[in-house]
This record gives sequence, structure tokens and C-alpha cells, in this order.
Amino acid sequence: MIDDRRLAQRSMAFVLAGGRGSRLKELTDRRVKPAVYFGGKTRIIDFALSNAMNSGIRKMAVATQYKAHSLIRHCQRGWSFFRAERNEFMDILPASQRMDEEMWYRGTADAVTQNIDIVDSYGIDYIVILAGDHIYKMDYEMMIRQHVQSGADVTVGCLTVPREEASAFGVMAVDGDSRVTSFLEKPADPPSTPEDPNKALASMGIYVFDWKFLRDLLQKDAEDTNSSHDFGHDLIPDIVKNGKAVAHRFDESCVRADGAESYWRDVGTIDAFWEANIDLTNFTPTLDLWDHNWPIWTYSESVPPAKFIHDEKDRRGVAISSMVSGGCIISGTEVRNSLLFTQVHTNSYAVLDHAVVLPHVVVNRSARLTKCVIDRGVHIPAGLVVGEDPQEDEKYFRVSEKGTTLITKDMIAKWEAAQ
Repeated sequence: MIDDRRLAQRSMAFVLAGGRGSRLKELTDRRVKPAVYFGGKTRIIDFALSNAMNSGIRKMAVATQYKAHSLIRHCQRGWSFFRAERNEFMDILPASQRMDEEMWYRGTADAVTQNIDIVDSYGIDYIVILAGDHIYKMDYEMMIRQHVQSGADVTVGCLTVPREEASAFGVMAVDGDSRVTSFLEKPADPPSTPEDPNKALASMGIYVFDWKFLRDLLQKDAEDTNSSHDFGHDLIPDIVKNGKAVAHRFDESCVRADGAESYWRDVGTIDAFWEANIDLTNFTPTLDLWDHNWPIWTYSESVPPAKFIHDEKDRRGVAISSMVSGGCIISGTEVRNSLLFTQVHTNSYAVLDHAVVLPHVVVNRSARLTKCVIDRGVHIPAGLVVGEDPQEDEKYFRVSEKGTTLITKDMIAKWEAAQ
């Protein structure tokens, strides 16, 4: 019998946001992956937090570890509207050696174990474990409801992916009732779904547990010296073997426009990050950031509207098929198929083509930037040309496998020293 209250009101979201995201290279030298900017004004973690809030969950915790200052500051500024008197909470949980003076978070499960007393204080029935580094929109209430109705020990969020692509994921084999019969980490021969031999179910790193059940399991795992204290490597396979694990298909709770395809992205490489941002400049992007029924909440700086100035030949402030955020000044610059974050200033005769430009960047005169990602606060020197000669770019900047160029402050300093 399910309580008449929305199950989300009896749940909390525990967001795992401690991983660096090393495949993003220098983009995560100063910030953890969930704190990386995305979509013009948001950070990656805003999607998991917004999904929780829009689902009706008003109790959240964010576990941080690697270079967490940028993430913590963002959460404090953008997510400080919760009110304890309404039984709402947003706790930031850095790895603070609370259980042992020499022990940081040893794995994803240990991050929860070390904060059992804090979770206990919330008085919740269910806990939703989330990764803080993916881009998607999902109603967790529907997943929690399936969890309760099925009587599962754990419910695992799963993507339906082409079977030939599934080897990059942890893959679930399920029976006709969606019960997980095996969990395989990056298998060479992924098992197919019961309904389609060409599809497979890949784990999203999203789990729903009864808190009492998980609490006992975490305490048992903490005493296991052979465990890596990780949900995907230890806890989930153990439940699959000895308990009841059920798969929840993302398509059943994905928030999307009528007729649109489901959207989930791991922007974990420079190419994937560039592609996902540039996709937003399409005529009809797959990810709908304009949906007032499922907004993506974030910290918004108080800035003036974007401004476009100069109207002369080769010196015209214009943006075509692009997204330009508040506080930007496009001065005599041609911007095409690009995404500009807050407070980007460009100067005369410059050209930006398929560029992802993070906040507070200055592009000086006559620079030409093509298929690139420019990190926060970079000042692009006058006349710099990037994206036209990969071999020359590789001398100073990072060029990805698919030809996306990453530009950071340190790289610009290296370029300037060589001039």
C-alpha cells in the first residue's frame, strides 16, 4: 500500500559530485566535472539538482571531494533558497574525515556511509543516488513509484542503447519483468533486452533504495576489507546475486516534448562537451532548455542584456544560429553556430565559428576561432587564429581526436611566450 503523499516528499536525493572527470583534460584542472559550465548559463550539476526539485524532492545532499570550491560556491549561490522551516534541505558534504582522520571518500558507496547520521536526520523513507555529471531531464517520482510497487531492494536507472555501443557501459541483463539477472561492467558481448535483440540496457548510475535497507547494506560493506566501497562494483552486483534488483527504463520517466527523442548525454570528453553545447544552437535542439514546466535552475548573475554594436563591412556585430548570454558585448564580430556564456566581450574584425566560449572571455581584434572550447577568463590575443591548422594548434593548445581545440589561460601564456 503506497502512502497518499507523493513518494518524492518522503525521499532525498544524494548527489555524488566528487569525481574530477579527467577525460575533460585541462577543463577540470581547476574545477570538478559537475561544476563545469554547460548550456550558456548553467553548470552540469544543475541538471541532477533540477530534476530532483522538479520531481518534488526537497531534501538534497551533494557529496564533494576533488577541487570542490567552484562547485560549493555555485551551490551556495544558486541553491540557497531551501527553507528548513518547510522541511527543505540542501547540504554540501565535503570529504571531511568525519569517520577517520586519515580516510577520505573511498568510493561512491563510502561517500554515503560516511554521512549516515546526516541522512538519518532527514527522516526519509527512500534515497535516490545520483551522479552529478550528466545532462538529462527525468522525473524521479516515477522511478521511486516503480521501486515501491515492485518491492525491489534496489531500482537501477537504465538507458536503452544500441547493443554495439553498450560495451562502454555497465550493462544489465533483465528478464521479462525487468528484474536484473546479471550486471556486467563493460562487457565485450553485451546481453540484449528481452524485447529487442539489437538493444541493451546500460546503467545510468541512478539508484533508488529504501533507506533502512541501504543503511544496513552500507554498514556491512564498510566492514568488508575486500570491497572497493562502490555502488557499481560492489553493492549492485551483490544485490543482483542475493536480493532483488529491478531495472527502470529512462524512456518511462524522461521529460521531453511530445514526439521528441529521449535525451541523455555524458559530456565527459572535450568532443562530447563541444558537441552537446553546439547542439543547442540547432533550429530545434533535442534538449529543450525553454520548457517552463521543467526548468533548469541555476545561479544567475545580475547582468545587462547582450549588446551587438557596429554595422560596417567586415566589422558588424552579428550572431547567426547562435546562443548569446547576458552581459555579452559583440563588438564588430561575426558569430556563427556558437554558444557564448555570460560576460563574453568580443572586438572588431574577429570571427567565431562553432565556438563554445565560457564566461568572462575577451576576444581581441581580428582573432579567428573555429571549432573550439575557450575556458573561463581567457583573453584571446589579437590576430590569433585557431581551428584552421591542427598541427600548428597542437604546439600550444589541446586538439581532440575529432579536431576540437581547447584553449585555457595557461595555454595562451605558452603561446604568448613563444611569440
